[in-house]
Amino acid sequence: MQQLSAMDASFVYLETPHTPMHIGSVAIYDPSTAPGGFVRFKDILQFIQARLGGARSFRQRLVRVPFDLDHPYWIEDPEFDIEFHVRHIALPKPGDWRQLCIQAARLHSRPMDLARPLWEFTVVEGLDNIDGLPPGCFALVSKVHHAAIDGMSGVEMSAAVHSVDADVTDPDNSDTWRPENMPNVADLLVRSYFNSLIQPMRVMETIGRSLPGMARLTSEVRKGDVSIRNARPAPRTRFNQRVGPHRVWDAVSFPLKDIRAIKEAVPGATVNDAILAIVGGGLRAYLKDKGELPKDTLTAMAPISVRQEGEKAALGNMVSAMVVGLGTQIEDPLERLRFVHDEAVNSKAMTNAVGAKTLSDYSQLMPSALAGLAARLYTRAGAANAHAPAYNCVVTNVPGSRVPLYFCGARMVGMYGTGPVFDGMGLINPVYSYGDTIAISFTCDRDMMPDPEVYAQGLRDSFAALKAAAVKPSSAPPVKANDDKPAAKRPARARSKGARNG
Repeated sequence: MQQLSAMDASFVYLETPHTPMHIGSVAIYDPSTAPGGFVRFKDILQFIQARLGGARSFRQRLVRVPFDLDHPYWIEDPEFDIEFHVRHIALPKPGDWRQLCIQAARLHSRPMDLARPLWEFTVVEGLDNIDGLPPGCFALVSKVHHAAIDGMSGVEMSAAVHSVDADVTDPDNSDTWRPENMPNVADLLVRSYFNSLIQPMRVMETIGRSLPGMARLTSEVRKGDVSIRNARPAPRTRFNQRVGPHRVWDAVSFPLKDIRAIKEAVPGATVNDAILAIVGGGLRAYLKDKGELPKDTLTAMAPISVRQEGEKAALGNMVSAMVVGLGTQIEDPLERLRFVHDEAVNSKAMTNAVGAKTLSDYSQLMPSALAGLAARLYTRAGAANAHAPAYNCVVTNVPGSRVPLYFCGARMVGMYGTGPVFDGMGLINPVYSYGDTIAISFTCDRDMMPDPEVYAQGLRDSFAALKAAAVKPSSAPPVKANDDKPAAKRPARARSKGARNG
């Protein structure tokens, strides 16, 4: 038995029927590289079965303490059944991108069974009409509960079922996995009693570690080296209210070399800054088209991994976070990138002053039963509609492989992310890099974004404007930060097959 950390347990407590707390991906494969040029579902089952030992999350399930008196535990599931976790469906003809987006959104919106290992793979066949892909491709839509992994440890789980060549030979290492018996209630209650005795010491230790960082932050603010502007509340938008049960999903890909060229246009800017500026431009266009663009900048929460080199294969979440302004109040794309870069530098300085690891440890300060109760009351009372949001959306960057990957002999040709939304934060933008491309995906509440193709096109337009400005900087005077003029009527444009959803 292994107990969940307070941060991992928080994702269990936040789970409601409308807010399933899993992350995942949509990977697309070309089976022509597999033995025989095709992949059967039974081949996939056998392939995954032989590699279950590559990640502990595959066969561990949750055991909750009665009344949530303490954080849950992981045990090796004595009833593990791989056929429950690996499913198989097919798209109807024509099998285009829009149909895949709809199916991925439906799969992502369904909560997982918390009484089983917290992952699901769904093989989606019939991808025969997607621009740029050969007919016969299939997708693997994965779901893994956020209590089990963060973005970085999810990469390790993905590595267990991928290889750098098309070889499908079973690995040589023997599987030493053994199931465990379910713990009895008395044992769980005794453990929770002893944990409650040492909880005050954990609290004092965490506070003690944070005091030097708070002193450094105060000193740097006084000297003007750090601004506390990142601590301001975010403006309210349609994405910051109570979420419903339905989701939309879409993704757009860009050449990595173009993103790097964009960030070179602003001294010191990073690839992450360029991505945030693209997201800022997409949100600006989307909200302006709706007549809902706030005068102040929208902000994004960007997770920061605090996972050490020796912890890459460890279960659970080891993350802190920073909040960055997206420059949505700025029309000029390069000025927006400069704004985002300055915001990111300042937010990193704030996080570094206190210590990212220390900030992540603050999740331990709330008692487990109170955390669960607070999450349920927050949802039932609709409190997300009654206060200013801490941030408007999430942008999370997950580095992927620079070399081609293979699943059951099929070559991966595209990799995109999915993520959870919850009350007060109805839009998440996972960013995945793979090979020479980088993809911005998004998951959103369907009522908040009934037209995801419009936001997807906004991201494309934002990228194009940044690329054009980076290649040939404008000599015109800077545009005013607040542009409140109504959006001009634009002629209807043809949508590409990869842009639609519904």
